[in-house]
Amino acid sequence: MNRSGFAGLLEYVRENWPHLLSLTWDHVVMVLCGLGLALIVGIPLGILCARREKLAPVILAAANVVQVLPSLALLALLMIVLGLGFKTIVVGLFLYSLLPIIRNTYVGLKQVDAGIAEAGKGVGMSQLQLLAKVQLPLAMPFLAAGLRLAAVIAIGVATLAPLIGGDGLGREIYSGLNMRNDVKIYAGAIPAAALAILADALLGRWQGRFGKRKVRL
Repeated sequence: MNRSGFAGLLEYVRENWPHLLSLTWDHVVMVLCGLGLALIVGIPLGILCARREKLAPVILAAANVVQVLPSLALLALLMIVLGLGFKTIVVGLFLYSLLPIIRNTYVGLKQVDAGIAEAGKGVGMSQLQLLAKVQLPLAMPFLAAGLRLAAVIAIGVATLAPLIGGDGLGREIYSGLNMRNDVKIYAGAIPAAALAILADALLGRWQGRFGKRKVRL
C-alpha cells in the first residue's frame, strides 16, 4: 500500500469506525459461539476417544472429513439445510473447530503418565475425580493448543459469512471486492488478520501457563 492509499485507509476508518467496530463485534461473536459449541462437544468426544480406543479412529476420521472439505462448499451445504444467516455460519465454525479440539484432548489424555493415574486410584479417587482433578489438568496444554488452532481457523472462515447472509468483517471485504475499492478491502482484511494474530498470541500465553502448573494428588 502506497502513502496515498494508507492515508485514504486512515480517513475511511476515521469516518466509518462505528460501522467497522460493529462488524468486528459481529465477527467475534460468531467465532466465540462456534468455538463454544466445539468445546462443549469436542472435549467429551476427545475423552471418549481416550477411553474407547476402538472408537477413536472412527470419531477422528469423521471430524477430519469435515476439516478437509473446502469451507465455502461446507457453508453452501449447510445453507441448503439451515438457510441463510447467523445460525449457518456458527454451525460451520463449530464443525471446522471440532477436529483440533477432539484430537488434542485425545492426545493430551493419552500423554498422561499411567503411574500418575494409578497413584490417583491408590488414594481413592473415582474415575470421574481422576479425570477432573488429574488427567484433564495435565492434558490442558494440549487442549489449549487445539483451541488456539481452532480459533485462528474460525476467524479466517468467518470472513466467508457474507456469502451466506452473515455479517462480520467479511462484509467489508466483499463489498470492497464488488466495488473494486482497495480501501474497503483493507478495512475488513486488516482487522480480521489482527484478530487472528491477537487470538494466537493470547491463547499461546494461556497455553504456556498450563505447562508450568503441577497437579497435586
